[in-house]
Amino acid sequence: MKNDRNIDIMGILNLTDDSFYAGSRCQSAEAALSRVASMLEQGADIIDIGACSTRPGSEYVSFEEEWKRLEPVLSSLKLSYPDIKISIDTFRSGIVQRAYEMIGHFIVNDISAGEEDSRMLSTVGASGLGYVAMHKRGNPLTMQSLAEYDDVVDDVRSYFEEFSSRAADAGVRDWILDPGFGFAKTIEQNYSLVSRLSELAVEYAGYKPRILVGVSRKSMIYRPLGITPEESLSATQALHMAALINGADILRVHDVRETVQTITVYKNLQQRLF
Repeated sequence: MKNDRNIDIMGILNLTDDSFYAGSRCQSAEAALSRVASMLEQGADIIDIGACSTRPGSEYVSFEEEWKRLEPVLSSLKLSYPDIKISIDTFRSGIVQRAYEMIGHFIVNDISAGEEDSRMLSTVGASGLGYVAMHKRGNPLTMQSLAEYDDVVDDVRSYFEEFSSRAADAGVRDWILDPGFGFAKTIEQNYSLVSRLSELAVEYAGYKPRILVGVSRKSMIYRPLGITPEESLSATQALHMAALINGADILRVHDVRETVQTITVYKNLQQRLF
């Protein structure tokens, strides 16, 4: 039987000055538009825009600073690329509301699955927006001390079983599951999640979400190898292949061209296996 599931590439656009991979940072609307043009030309399906760094050890910028970074880029994208699919990486419902009023429909990519802002899920539900719910514990300053699990895969699955009820109550119908690689997870736990990803690809209260994997150039890759994020492209693609084999539907990436190649090789392999 042929495996023909749809796989999307989410290209990363960081409007920050401290994201862990410098190659994804854009400090002006002009630089952002240039990166978007490049990612779209290379084959990105979704452009994921973040204006508040959430990497371990970082501190959140203010609401107004986050919006100050986002607004000119969203305005430029609306004019230059009115039909592209956008996701906005934010945990603040106020940012969601402002962005929705400016550009209309988009996907909310929330690292907190609605836990940082009690109004997030109701805002998403009322607007009918797509939603990425990510698993984490604590905040960037505390999360790495909160990585104790009975079984990380079972615990993450149980978390999303509970989340599915919250989502349904808030009217969120179209949500995507992100296991939260690197967020309150040890390196070993991250690899367990990749290798057992298929165990998360199940129904939650009658709904089967797509699975998003965001491992691109992260420390789970470069630290065991003794290299830097800048040197981790080839190892990232190896892990992308493993994620695809185990059921990933969306890859959130810094390097679109190389990820397109990885997906092509994966699909060629699947056609011969099935």
